[in-house]
Amino acid sequence: MEETKLLEGTTQEKKDRIGFAQIMDGSFLSTTFFRQQYKFMLLIVVLLIFYIGNRYSMNAKIAEVDRLKQELTETRYEALVQNSNLMQESRQSHIRQLVEERGLDLRETTLPPYHLKVKRK
Repeated sequence: MEETKLLEGTTQEKKDRIGFAQIMDGSFLSTTFFRQQYKFMLLIVVLLIFYIGNRYSMNAKIAEVDRLKQELTETRYEALVQNSNLMQESRQSHIRQLVEERGLDLRETTLPPYHLKVKRK
């Protein structure tokens, strides 16, 4: 009797082993292991789908961050150029040249600035 149980156990192990031919024809899906674990495998497939979707959305966000960094760099350079132009336009020599070109009746002061001193009580 023990011999029959022992023989049945070895035949059951042989049936549970999955070979290349069983994978190719799909019969491995009908084994007891897969019938018992189908919920777990379904959970794994759902988690894989979420993982792939999350990775896709993160790649899109990383691309957007890179684009915004590039735009920020370009805007900083533009601000530097505008600041340089403003400094050039507000120089005393440039203002003198503009006054002369337009024929305005303005003169440059020859007196240096002085400070007013106020007495405090």
